[in-house]
Amino acid sequence: MSEHFKLRIFTEPQQGATYDDLLRVAKHAEATGYDAFFRSDHYLKMGAVSGEPGPTDAWVTLAGLARETSRVRLGTLMTAGTFRLPGPLAISVAQVDQMSGGRIEFGLGTGWYEEEHAAYGIPFPPLKERFDRYAEQLEIITGLWGTPAGKHFNYDGRYYRIEESPGLPKPVQQPRPPLLIGGQGKKRTPELAARFADEFNLPFVGLDAAAEQFERVAAACAAIGRPQEEIVRSAALVLCVGKNDAEVSRRADAIGREAEELRLNGLAGTPDEVVAKIGAWRERTGITRLYLQVLDLADLDHLDLVAAEVAPALTSAPDLPGGFPRFRWKSEL
Repeated sequence: MSEHFKLRIFTEPQQGATYDDLLRVAKHAEATGYDAFFRSDHYLKMGAVSGEPGPTDAWVTLAGLARETSRVRLGTLMTAGTFRLPGPLAISVAQVDQMSGGRIEFGLGTGWYEEEHAAYGIPFPPLKERFDRYAEQLEIITGLWGTPAGKHFNYDGRYYRIEESPGLPKPVQQPRPPLLIGGQGKKRTPELAARFADEFNLPFVGLDAAAEQFERVAAACAAIGRPQEEIVRSAALVLCVGKNDAEVSRRADAIGREAEELRLNGLAGTPDEVVAKIGAWRERTGITRLYLQVLDLADLDHLDLVAAEVAPALTSAPDLPGGFPRFRWKSEL
């Protein structure tokens, strides 16, 4: 079934942002018609930026935003599985879903940034163990949320054991908040997505690599008899849009990038260029959601430009073979 193409704002506050900075962007995203406000889950800056005044916690932030926004959906790309035990995490996410009136979307990943674990005393197991724990975390969190009222959930895994849990509290959204899985792993990632994901997200990859990974997820779905159309396809790209080349260059400079490099590897250029690139992604991969990585949180005019001159040019049209809605140009309407 088709859905309208959705643009979502995605922030990286570990690079230097306060809760008030995030609140301002989230409220602006809501006011200008974006579908969702997402944030990363990191405790340490990356690259040459100072990261000051320091990190904010993803789920503390989302709890605050849940009470200070009313429409925009809220979530993580991705919550790090290494940061939290699965039982308490299920409680936190369910509670924030209640606080938001059912607007939470839950992205969960293995955790990958070793330096932030060292900086804050968080264990960082080898990759295979992180994936093994991740698989158990998915089983436990979905199992707790899916346990009927009055029943108890039990789980006996290699890394986690759950005994007679009432599986409370329950999220508002039933059977659960949408669960996002993502990444480029060629085997276990598609297999876990086929079993658990409501949405599969590919961050910061090229179009060819994205198309190949979405096909791996489709194959993993076919292997277990799940219709691939049940999983929403999405991507994340760094945003750098300007009314003209000079404005594109100015915005690229502000985030320490080159405009031409961003035109190749991100979502950069004039509104017409950006609409064309989204069209190419849409036609090739079947994505229906795009997460716009906004790195200069002070530049709210950037969000206004995309809302005014990119979003209106995007719509959905009759389905492509395989059940995915086709991208249609504004000129075809």
